[in-house]
Amino acid sequence: MSKLMASISGVRGIFGDSITPEVALRFAATFGVFQDRGRIVVGRDSRTTGPAMFHAVVSGLLSVGCEVVDLGVVSTPTVLLAVEDLLAAGGIAITASHNPAQWNAMKFIDKNGMFLFPERAREFLSLVDNEPDWAEWQYAGTLTHDDDAVSRHIERILTLPLVPVEQIRARRFKVAFDTVNGAGGPIVRRLLEAFDCEILAINEAATGHFAHEPEPLNKNLSQLEDAARMYGADVGFATDPDVDRLALVDEHGVAVGEEFTLLLAEDYVLSQQPGDTVTNLSSSMAGEDIAARYGVKVHRVAVGEINVGKKMLEVNAPIGGEGNGGVICPAVHATRDAPVGIALVLAHMATSGKPLSELVAAIPHYHFAKDKVVAPPEQLDEVMKRAEKFAVGHRTDRTDGIKLLGEGWWVHLRKSGTEPIVRVYVEAATPELAQQLCLKAKTMLTGK
Repeated sequence: MSKLMASISGVRGIFGDSITPEVALRFAATFGVFQDRGRIVVGRDSRTTGPAMFHAVVSGLLSVGCEVVDLGVVSTPTVLLAVEDLLAAGGIAITASHNPAQWNAMKFIDKNGMFLFPERAREFLSLVDNEPDWAEWQYAGTLTHDDDAVSRHIERILTLPLVPVEQIRARRFKVAFDTVNGAGGPIVRRLLEAFDCEILAINEAATGHFAHEPEPLNKNLSQLEDAARMYGADVGFATDPDVDRLALVDEHGVAVGEEFTLLLAEDYVLSQQPGDTVTNLSSSMAGEDIAARYGVKVHRVAVGEINVGKKMLEVNAPIGGEGNGGVICPAVHATRDAPVGIALVLAHMATSGKPLSELVAAIPHYHFAKDKVVAPPEQLDEVMKRAEKFAVGHRTDRTDGIKLLGEGWWVHLRKSGTEPIVRVYVEAATPELAQQLCLKAKTMLTGK
């Protein structure tokens, strides 16, 4: 049996193994009490196990007296925004994000419309093993539905001063998109229609039977590359199943790499509204190059959307996010949001008059190498101990795992919060050096 992954990122596992309706019900009931039995917004992605998870989550919340608002199948950023819009006590997004189809999960949202801050998440998780304080019959909760959450989300994007809607409409962009049969089809289509784009969609139906590996990495985007090339698209957009990550394909039908989603958004937003940016330790050092253009600073924090979002609020950053395609624009809300990323990329193309490939070429290029060490959860700490040997003699940042800092390169080694692995991320000035450092790090971690 696999182990349930519980962290500040929520709880996730393989459905029917480490995560079951019983597990979901207990976590939901505990969360309902933790949020003072208030109004709780629930939305889910398209996974085939979503209905079972949804009914278990709702049962747990109703049984402790919560008012539950069902959004249906929607993007995770739509759930986060709805918590804020509806003045809810919290929310639960039922999604395993980029994990394969057999996984499912719950992400827990506080009343500010952001995921639980780390200290709140740890407090909540410490309560789950206790018997929930069930409500008496006369205080059982209620269930209602909200069909307008996606419309509100789109309207928030369209009214963003950073998004020149009429300029985008005037360009009549040809756009291909791939939402990998996740929750993104409806919101991406409606947003692109609002921009008067000509659209070619693939893998749009929210079936939960993912047409390819759901993480929007270059290696998984060959269908979109082919579709964009055939269609003569100006740009292709790919999202993960819960629509908080965005990857791009240029006008030549070439995937540009998920790192460039955030870098392009930063380049555009800072040209309109200079300010410090925030990203995590595993994101590209090209962020510092872009910040230097505009005379601002990059703040680096531990990996995890909530860590980035929290710091962005502290420093009043106009743009930030994670190099996995996660764009955060606090003017909409301080969470990763692929539809916002789409709008900012189209705005950059429309206002500059340049094709996507030219905008990408203007950003300094470094080279990534990524790998992982898979191990049973109880052995992950032992794997990380081996990283100490690799760190000897190097400058290090220990904000999150161990990051080794060299001249024109870095290596980041950290335990994943969502899978039983240690991630190995490397960035360097040349692909040869990146691969060399990645192999050396993995060899040290595995002891082979």
